[in-house]
Amino acid sequence: MKKRGIILFGIAIMIIFGLGVKFYMDEEKLNKEMEKVVYSDEAKSVFKNGLKNLDAKALTGNGVINTYEIDEKSIKQNPMGGINVTLHVNGDSELYVFFTLNKADDKKLIDDGGGNSAKLEKLLDN
Repeated sequence: MKKRGIILFGIAIMIIFGLGVKFYMDEEKLNKEMEKVVYSDEAKSVFKNGLKNLDAKALTGNGVINTYEIDEKSIKQNPMGGINVTLHVNGDSELYVFFTLNKADDKKLIDDGGGNSAKLEKLLDN
């Protein structure tokens, strides 16, 4: 009777461990897929269009927004669908723009919402 309990306990531990590994691997796969989308040429085009909507001279060297970097730690799945990502502007972590990338009905990547920091907003207003 004692052996049977130990065997069942061992089996339960192996099942729990196996499920934990599966969930971890699924999460890693999802993270890799989201990174692939965020670093794609299509996403870069969405980012550039969004930045140019904020600053017509963005990325030309003559505007407020000269460069941007993707904050890798900010890449997260949006609970309503899509991918949330933050861009740091001009190498300053206090100047940022955040996007929600999503797929449109025609399967093209679109900016599905976002915003920017108050500090960047002040610079853009001047």
